[in-house]
Amino acid sequence: MAQERYVAYVGTYTHENSVGIHVYDIDMEKGALKERSVAPINNPSNLAVAHSGKFLYSIADEGIASFTIDENGDLTKINQVWIGGMRGCYVEIDSQDRYLFLAGFHDGKVTMMRLNKDGSIAGIADGVFHQGIGKSSVEKRLEPRVSCVKLTPDEKYLCAVDWGLNQIKIYEVDYEAGKLKLNDIIRCGFNTAPRTIAFSNDGAYAYILEEATNEVEIYTHKLDENGPVFDKIGSQSVLDKPDDISSSSAMVISKDGKYLYVSMDGSNRVSCLQIGKNGSLELEGISYVSGDYPKSIAILPDEKTLVSLNHDSNEIRTFTVEHSKKTILMKNAPVKVDKPNSIAIHKLI
Repeated sequence: MAQERYVAYVGTYTHENSVGIHVYDIDMEKGALKERSVAPINNPSNLAVAHSGKFLYSIADEGIASFTIDENGDLTKINQVWIGGMRGCYVEIDSQDRYLFLAGFHDGKVTMMRLNKDGSIAGIADGVFHQGIGKSSVEKRLEPRVSCVKLTPDEKYLCAVDWGLNQIKIYEVDYEAGKLKLNDIIRCGFNTAPRTIAFSNDGAYAYILEEATNEVEIYTHKLDENGPVFDKIGSQSVLDKPDDISSSSAMVISKDGKYLYVSMDGSNRVSCLQIGKNGSLELEGISYVSGDYPKSIAILPDEKTLVSLNHDSNEIRTFTVEHSKKTILMKNAPVKVDKPNSIAIHKLI
């Protein structure tokens, strides 16, 4: 049987020396990344691979761009389309590759884009601008900043995480008409700055990462006749010291669903939390990433290697996850790349 082959796509900011999306071959035995090519594009800060494995979609200054993926993982641009607002910051794709969903941090917009069967982007289906909320008790206007969009496990609804409004707006998705309709709102604490949301493997729990408080809020998740129901059942700090100066930046759940990882700016560390059967979280350990601002993280398919994109020190580092020792251990030399910002792991077909 032929050995499975994987590549990593790393989106960057291109205002220094990077020119686009960096493509890396992954040596799974060594947990090492080796660059194979670069696809030119302006500021591909976030990207996602289509579920078919044939196409990749990336944020660009000019909107959203599509690429074909060849047998070696290299990228060829198909087209690029305006998104009807300022540049996006997060890309989500439904499992049938019918639509792209985009988060707009700069303008507080959620955008729904139609996709063609050939992988090209057809254009805008729908878009919703979030509105600011008056003035708070401390005379600070709450401005919308959508930092993440994530489909619920059944894909009937879209969760739009609004970092500025301290909310997660839940939209019903009409795939036939290409429309978004507000269904509900999860309201987080004032100035908690929710950054992203993730669901447990069985879909029974939702985890919301709060940047300002460095906590993961835990919710049960189920569906009734009126839509999804989220009930908060607890929270867990990702810090081992309450006075630690950190800002949580990224969150990922391991493929086996047993662990949740969070990276933190300021202290430049990664926390590993164990997921319990009832959705609870327990802090297992915290380790340094030997670089500045771990903007994004990933767990390789071997479930033993953590990848950290250290944005401000212009490098990618890999670590062996040692659950028995409650730590991660550095492996391999750092891979130099300017302003790495997001990563997608792809199995070649």
